[in-house]
Amino acid sequence: MKFFLDTANLKEIEQAESMGILDGVTTNPTLISREEGTFKDMVLKICQVVDGPVSAEVISTEFDGMMAEARDLAALHENVVVKIPMIIEGLKAVKALSSEGIKTNVTLCFSPSQALMAAKAGATYISPFVGRVDDISGVGMDIISDIRIIYDNYGFETEILAASLRHPLHVVEAALVGADVATLPFKVFAQLINHPLTEIGLKNFLADWESVKDRVS
Repeated sequence: MKFFLDTANLKEIEQAESMGILDGVTTNPTLISREEGTFKDMVLKICQVVDGPVSAEVISTEFDGMMAEARDLAALHENVVVKIPMIIEGLKAVKALSSEGIKTNVTLCFSPSQALMAAKAGATYISPFVGRVDDISGVGMDIISDIRIIYDNYGFETEILAASLRHPLHVVEAALVGADVATLPFKVFAQLINHPLTEIGLKNFLADWESVKDRVS
């Protein structure tokens, strides 16, 4: 499974990148609004930090506007992946952009049928929102599982990018059902590493070492 960080915060991205296991970054207008600087400058800076796909979202909802924005974003850096909303005009844009060799990430996906349509249009990534489905008393992870089956049935190359992951269990469940990518906030990224028994075990080992270190020749 690939790990993407869902943020536009450079400090978080740099910290995750320093671990050597970060594969990419996803952003959206909400995340961008929390940081300082122009949109394009932030995207470029992120691309300079992480050597992997960096999703940047269009804000147009009409085909012509999406196409113009997408081409502009794709020209910024070879690692830019253009995020397109899961709407009819968006699918038209994904199909056209795919024919131009521009990578796309179809966002705001909430059902297997939407994911099927995105794959048919040639999306590079599909982003099902797990946590938001859970919020309305659905089972978000079931969507990931269903999409995996559908894509495997027909050999679609679109990668399943599990989004809106709220805690480590979401990430583990996404891995178990075969998501290609997990995009997660830095907090969740760090939680995957931490475990209280690890901390207790290390503390005990170091304490025991203090009692024998003078015997080392």
